[in-house]
Amino acid sequence: MLELAVSSRQAAPAAVSSDIVGETRNLVYAAGGRNLVDNIDLRVSSGSLTVVMGPNGAGKSLLLRLMHGLIAPSGGQVLWGGRSMAEEIRLRQAMVFQRSVLLRRSVAANIRFVLKLRGKPAPARVDELLHEVGLAERAGQPARLLSGGEQQRLALARALAVEPQVMFMDEPTVSLDPSAIASIESIVRRVHERGVKIIFVTHDLGQARRLADDVVFLNRGRLVEHTAADRFFADPESRAARDYLAGRLVLD
Repeated sequence: MLELAVSSRQAAPAAVSSDIVGETRNLVYAAGGRNLVDNIDLRVSSGSLTVVMGPNGAGKSLLLRLMHGLIAPSGGQVLWGGRSMAEEIRLRQAMVFQRSVLLRRSVAANIRFVLKLRGKPAPARVDELLHEVGLAERAGQPARLLSGGEQQRLALARALAVEPQVMFMDEPTVSLDPSAIASIESIVRRVHERGVKIIFVTHDLGQARRLADDVVFLNRGRLVEHTAADRFFADPESRAARDYLAGRLVLD
C-alpha cells in the first residue's frame, strides 16, 4: 500500500498497487528564508495514476521538479527504486509543462531532435509517435503554428520519445478548450495503461476525478493527505482538503 507521513500522524494509505516506485524522505526546498516544500514524506506506486492537488502556492510544481531532479532539494532525499536520484534515473523520466517550449522547426523535426539526442534516430518511430498523438497530418508543419492543444500533444509525443518509465505532467491542459483537454486526457490514459507511471498536477477538480487513482493533496508546502481518489473526493480527512473541494478559500 502507499504509505506516507503527514506531520506527526500517518494518513490513510491509498488503495492501489504496493509496488513502490518513487519515494521522498523529509524532502525540503527552502528559498527566501522559508520552506516552500516542507518535510514531505511520500511514496508512490507504479500501478497508479497519481494526481497532485492543492491551492496556489502549495508547492505542487516544486514537488514535481524535485522528484524529477530538475532542482536540488535543500534537505532530504528523492529515491527511485530505492536509489538516490541520478542522471541515469532522470533520463528514464520525462516531464510535460504548462507551457511547452518547442523548437522552431517542423512538428516531425521536434521529435527527431529528441530521438537523436537519445541515439535513436528512427524515422518509423517519429511516424509512430505522431500517430499516437494525432498529429501525423501536421508532420511537416512548423510547430509554432500549431494550436495550443496541438502543441501540448506534440510535447507529449516528445516526452514519449524517450520511452519514460515515469512521466510528470504539470497542469498540461491549463487554458485549453474541452476538446483539446479530452484529447490529452485520452493519451494520458493510454500511456498509463501501458505501464508508465504518471504524476499529474491539476487544479481542475473534474479532471482529477476523471484521471486519479490516488490523490496527493498539498497545502503551504506540506503533505496534508495522500489517499485513494474515491476516498479523497468522498470523505477527505483534513479541513484544508474539505475547504478546497467545496470551493472555499484554504486558510489553514
